[in-house]
Amino acid sequence: MPATLVPGAAAPAGPRTRTTETHCPYCSLQCGMAVTAGDRPATLVPLDFPTNRGGLCSKGWSAAELLDHPERLTRPLVRAVPGDRTSPLVESTWDEALGRVVAAIGRTQAEHGRDAVGCFGGGSLTNEQAYQFGKFARVALRTSAIDYNGRFCMSSAVGAAIRAFGIDRGLPFPLADVAEADVVVLVGSNPADTMPPAMQYLDAGRARGALHVVVDPRRTATARNAGLHLQPLPGTDLALANGLLHIAITEGLVDEAYVAARTTGFEAVRDAVRSYWTDRVERITGVPVEQQRRAVFALAHARNAMVLTARGAEQHSSGTDTATAWLNLALALGLPGRPGSGWGTLTGQGNGQGGREHGQKADQLPGYRKLADPADRAHVAAVWGVDPDDLPQPGRSAFELLDALGTDGGVRTLLVLASNVAVSAPDARRVISRLGDLDFLAVSDFFLSETAALADVVLPSAMWAEESGTMTNLEGRVIRRRRAMDPPEGVRDDLALLAELAGRLGTGHLFSADPETVFAELGRASAGGAADYSGITYARIDDEQGVFWPCPAAEDGAPGHPGTPRLFADRFATADGRARFVPVQHAGAHEQPDDEYPYVLTTGRVLAQYQSGTQTRRSRSLQMVAPVPRAELHPDLAARLGITHDDVVELATRRGRARFAAQVTDTIRPDTVFVPFHWGGGSSANALTDPALDPVSRMPAFKVCAVAVTRVGGPEERVPPPEAAGQPAPRPHALAAPPAPRPPTRRRTSRVKSTPKFLQGVFPLTGEGLAKPGPVDPALRYQVPAGATAQALYFRGGNSTGELVYVLLLRDGEPMRWFPIGAKGDVHVPLRVVEDLPGGCVVELHAAAPEGVSGELVVDLGLVEV
Repeated sequence: MPATLVPGAAAPAGPRTRTTETHCPYCSLQCGMAVTAGDRPATLVPLDFPTNRGGLCSKGWSAAELLDHPERLTRPLVRAVPGDRTSPLVESTWDEALGRVVAAIGRTQAEHGRDAVGCFGGGSLTNEQAYQFGKFARVALRTSAIDYNGRFCMSSAVGAAIRAFGIDRGLPFPLADVAEADVVVLVGSNPADTMPPAMQYLDAGRARGALHVVVDPRRTATARNAGLHLQPLPGTDLALANGLLHIAITEGLVDEAYVAARTTGFEAVRDAVRSYWTDRVERITGVPVEQQRRAVFALAHARNAMVLTARGAEQHSSGTDTATAWLNLALALGLPGRPGSGWGTLTGQGNGQGGREHGQKADQLPGYRKLADPADRAHVAAVWGVDPDDLPQPGRSAFELLDALGTDGGVRTLLVLASNVAVSAPDARRVISRLGDLDFLAVSDFFLSETAALADVVLPSAMWAEESGTMTNLEGRVIRRRRAMDPPEGVRDDLALLAELAGRLGTGHLFSADPETVFAELGRASAGGAADYSGITYARIDDEQGVFWPCPAAEDGAPGHPGTPRLFADRFATADGRARFVPVQHAGAHEQPDDEYPYVLTTGRVLAQYQSGTQTRRSRSLQMVAPVPRAELHPDLAARLGITHDDVVELATRRGRARFAAQVTDTIRPDTVFVPFHWGGGSSANALTDPALDPVSRMPAFKVCAVAVTRVGGPEERVPPPEAAGQPAPRPHALAAPPAPRPPTRRRTSRVKSTPKFLQGVFPLTGEGLAKPGPVDPALRYQVPAGATAQALYFRGGNSTGELVYVLLLRDGEPMRWFPIGAKGDVHVPLRVVEDLPGGCVVELHAAAPEGVSGELVVDLGLVEV
């Protein structure tokens, strides 16, 4: 049975032990758990907390294993020869290690300027640590160079939510609302593997008859339990969403009253989706027309319905527009702000929500304030006790920061907290080479991660059960991470580390190592911002099992603000209170398959691993479940390449090569390969991925690139790395062009109108032989106007003769399709697989009949011109 305890209360487990309520260190559910510690090793049991209600996944159950892991870092490490990263890392004192860090900061800024020192954070830091890291960069270092790994996770959904709603909170309603929805559409999400305790809400919905629709190129554990699985080609989710909205419009399913009362911009979106007719969307995505229609009708007719997106839809170079397309669909159906309904995104990392709210992002200040806004700068500077003019301007986003490391104008000394960019960044081999070009690298971590192993100084950090602070889960619920045990002797938490470094840099009076003090300051800095925490206290969190932001401080004598579990009931967070429709167009993936790289690669998570695997790959329990990284291939693809289950395969892209054990499964599309990104070294998925960036969010294209697959050999207990000589050289750094939206693959404007065209009539036919087709009549010839695009939709034909005849469809003189018409028979053929016809194309119909046969031919070719 799950335990239910008073926060921080002692349990009668023994004279030297105490039991503390806290939260799991992994995903954004932040499941409640009780940790009993004192005599190591610690033990844990789940709590009946609102998100997990007594459940834990395998990662949560095994979390205590790592607290006393033999590879745990407990002493600072420095290079035996300062400045020589080929020399070994050796144990040192905190004084020497921090002395080297501070000396490097001073030396670099004196020689190259303030922005030559940078900071890179993580989504697992507490709110207090994330806030203090942003403050440390701007106040102690006065650098613009800071970003964090959440840029690789949530940034596309953030961009879509802010431009539509005016605010970003992953779920604008409690997770429990999912159980009350009659229809839930999950786009690019597999919670059965990534956050298993959340499945109880989906299970409860299905038990009461709810329909769940999963959009995923893989038949995941979540998809297998769904009532409808849409399996699009990776990178085509935007086209699918626009296609569903097209159906909603043409079938009269739009909530016109809601659109008129609560939104703006719908007409532009209505025009933008005119060209996404169902047959064309099927051809782009691979999702059958009948499945498209079933999904839309279910959403539109449900009493309560939700659209939830996740990384599968968002980790693309057009991820913001893709999330926007699904948000447009939700708005057109009147879902956001309706009880038990809405649009949301499932945050990934433990503090992925809070970590992005309080200043780790390159352009952001606490409370979602903007660094470029003079009023926001003035407010936060007043809380910090500094001159607003001393705050830096916005800096580079995560990959742009990493790609410029060690270059002129780039960061030369880097401080990394709670992130393993050598595994988690796209084009990872290129990032590793950039890390090697740094003058100085310092990393704070629990273990010697792949990034820490490259550092000049490695600082041991306290783990989740050894520190105090707050986290913000996927619902926007601010919760307490309580210290359940002391860290090993000589280990410090990152809040104390930042305060110590600030002191050595001469700004220690502006920083604190006490989490409650820092949280109170965070509240003042966020007051009046979009993510207002000013009314939240540790005591309230304890009493209320967390508090939902925004929660502004009450006026003197007024009752406290209750927090905001559900957003948008009355208005959206825009100037006029209305949600914004934004027209978006499908653009093909940045990198398309070709003869050299003929398949599509997509990446993601597996049940027993987490993020870059720094922790989970060291867990004995989890290693038994997922000991090796596996590449999923469809049986048809595997057979074509001579690959069987457990064979070692090498995947190659334009950026690198990596090897995996083969998993042959029919749960994936035949044209797609899936690999998990939790491993580094020779099995690094991100050695393969495309770093092309979304123009709005600066999200890399993790989810789709072109790949080649080769069998290396039979099963191996340990997958060998690729030959070093076969690896392509990492591309050199190049200055990024100013971000600009990429054009769609087809020319579109908001004024697009579709016009039907028909080649039809009854014509005399005289045969010259079935092998000699020829033109029938000039009326059966059509040229697509310049600047337009057309598509053939159907062919109908009739034959009055007593012999089999043929009609031939030609494009620019080249045959496209043959249509046999039986003796005194007819035929009707939908043309869903005929390609688009750009301006200037000539379409003709010819016919063939046995020599000497005569009669009449009835022809009807339907096209649409856009």
